[in-house]
Amino acid sequence: MRRRWYANAREIVGSGTGDGATVVLAHGYGVNQESCWGKIMPSIVSQASKVILFDWDFTTTAHHHEEEDCFTFGRFADDLIELMDEKNVRGAVLVGHSMSAMVACIASKRRPELFAQLILLCASPRYINSSPLESEEEYVGGFEESAIHGMLAAMETDFSGWVHGFVPNAAGDPACVEPLERSFLAMDPAVAVGVARMIFLGDQRDALDAVPVPCVLVQARHDFAAPVVVAEYMRRRMSNNNKAGVAAVELEVVDSAGHFPQLVAPERVLDIVHDVLRRTSNVRPAVAAEVP
Repeated sequence: MRRRWYANAREIVGSGTGDGATVVLAHGYGVNQESCWGKIMPSIVSQASKVILFDWDFTTTAHHHEEEDCFTFGRFADDLIELMDEKNVRGAVLVGHSMSAMVACIASKRRPELFAQLILLCASPRYINSSPLESEEEYVGGFEESAIHGMLAAMETDFSGWVHGFVPNAAGDPACVEPLERSFLAMDPAVAVGVARMIFLGDQRDALDAVPVPCVLVQARHDFAAPVVVAEYMRRRMSNNNKAGVAAVELEVVDSAGHFPQLVAPERVLDIVHDVLRRTSNVRPAVAAEVP
């Protein structure tokens, strides 16, 4: 039996009204539920009927020695679905940070009834720039492929050194650096590099097509990892290719630096989340569709 990616799942009964939404908080690469959501979770609990949190398990080499397709967005999406089934969650508002935003898009297409709304925080389907000569469209992801390979080589050579160089740029606030570094350094380096390859060399743009539930894209204005132009691309593609006409797509730009606006500008992020919760409280989940 394959090992599942999620661990330490917990369910918090919220103090919202009886028709309040269930909120699932899915953190991104390198962090955990506490370091990612600690500043905004209490306020979300006060508005939701239930909150589900968990950690993606980046700490064991057991993953590294599994089958070759271990490091795929599809595997993470399957485990997110498994967790939501285990907790009997339907029609949830999912807040997905960074890599978990694309995991949520894939999961919503496979099991749309699980989700009422996606809030995609600092998402990117593709980090590498491409020109029309290389693909069907010009795309600005923020990095040249050579820079990504250089980063991965640095991670393999000196993972601790890479963390101490990367995290201050990603944090956006000096006060956030130490807890984020501690979380990043808790990863098993072999797993950390494998998941980083999946994220930074992958291309999940097709996952944006026909996402069956409404989405709010939340982007930090000064995010070196996922620039605003990526969020604008996502909004265009998700809107243009939503043939069913069901899923509205909105973009909210938060005036903050770094890849963690929920830590740097928590009040602004909470305003967005609370607005979604108010609008979602009486919305029925999408109808399940058979996915090949």
